[in-house]
Amino acid sequence: MTLQLEPEVAFGMHPDYGVAAAVADARPFLDEVLRKHHFRYSEYLDVYLLADDTPHNTAVRTVARATREFQDAGLSVAADPRIMIPPPVPTPDGVAARATRPGQSVTALTGELHELRRAADVSEVLGEILDEHHGVVLDLEEFIDTAAAWCERLDTPHGHELGLHLRNIAHHVAFLGDRLVGAQLELAVMPDVPPENAPPLAEVPLPERQEWLRVTHTARARAAMASSPNRPANAPKPQDEPVPRIQATPTASSRTR
Repeated sequence: MTLQLEPEVAFGMHPDYGVAAAVADARPFLDEVLRKHHFRYSEYLDVYLLADDTPHNTAVRTVARATREFQDAGLSVAADPRIMIPPPVPTPDGVAARATRPGQSVTALTGELHELRRAADVSEVLGEILDEHHGVVLDLEEFIDTAAAWCERLDTPHGHELGLHLRNIAHHVAFLGDRLVGAQLELAVMPDVPPENAPPLAEVPLPERQEWLRVTHTARARAAMASSPNRPANAPKPQDEPVPRIQATPTASSRTR
């Protein structure tokens, strides 16, 4: 037997007008909820639309909140997953735009950690935020660099000063990413799993923010020489190098995409 399910509300992407919502009938409740969440009815298209200048993240949150309200009322809702795909970042003429895709939720990845048993699995999840295409660390670095460029466009002493400060922060983010890669490599070669009587992760108190746990030289060396998807097993052994020094006044991001 095949069930034909028709949603009472459907959200989608209109090619010219952005995020749109269609309803199955003219019930006042449907209109009331959509207008409450800033959708406006278009008689010409017979759909509800968000303002075309609504930022992407705001539109995603709006659809999520309206969907939750409809579902709490017992209504069926369908949504086009393309709503989650952000628009491309503007680039200069002749420069190809970076492909866009739904971003990884750090909150969701944190939740995944609570269900994992092997250190290697934790390493794999950590790799999600370090991914060179859609990892949050590189995205954050690019965001800060773009904010710095915005400040510099003011062409004022304060704007240039703040732009320089933001680029320095972006450099620190890049350095943080390098340190996380080291932690990921170490986790990838650890055979350890929590004992059966270990308390749930949610019950383990988090360390104080100001607490600084030192990593031993042995652990650093093992992580540096470990094989991983990002470091082939036959790669030459790295020479001992001093910890990179954070530059006080970097002029650009230390990474490129």
